[in-house]
Amino acid sequence: MSGGIEEEAPRRRGRRRSGEDTRAALVSAAREVFIEQGYDGATVRAIATRAGVDAAMVNHWFGGKAGLFTAAVSIPVNPAEVLPKILDGPRDRVAERMVRTFVTVWDREGGGAFAALVRSIATQETAVRMLREFITTVLFGGLVRELGMDRAELRASLCASQVVGLGMVRYVAALEPIASADAETVVAAVAPNLQRYLTGDLSDVPS
Repeated sequence: MSGGIEEEAPRRRGRRRSGEDTRAALVSAAREVFIEQGYDGATVRAIATRAGVDAAMVNHWFGGKAGLFTAAVSIPVNPAEVLPKILDGPRDRVAERMVRTFVTVWDREGGGAFAALVRSIATQETAVRMLREFITTVLFGGLVRELGMDRAELRASLCASQVVGLGMVRYVAALEPIASADAETVVAAVAPNLQRYLTGDLSDVPS
């Protein structure tokens, strides 16, 4: 019996190392495939094939393509986690929940995650393209589509300008009084304009 116990421990250690290797291989392969094919063109199967693992491992480790992209580009917000929370509540307060969610996540690390993201995209053209596709297609684009609004691409871009701009002012440029304002002050100041971008009438904006 003791021999069986001795054999069991190494197998558990091997599976643990294999899991860590699988996750790292998927992130590495995802960066390559997303750069080559863009977010829309990249498939879970293609990424898994390049990583040399089963496609089911993407869902196991990341919950899907969006979560894998989040890890590959080091985006500090996972849309699969935050979008349901943002959509859960009165439609006319979606922007409040969005701003509160982003500021809370960024404040948790003193803005470090957002600043690191800005530094990476400032020096890598491919990262800029990947981030742009992610923002317009998955994050804000997904939110606008869930809300069933017209001019989804324009609305997603306007939302991105508002939220990314807020991150730049608060955490990178550290412009006062926004830099040191409490989260609810920021929500109250930014949410009304963002709400218009999300659900308001944009007929006065040329096509």
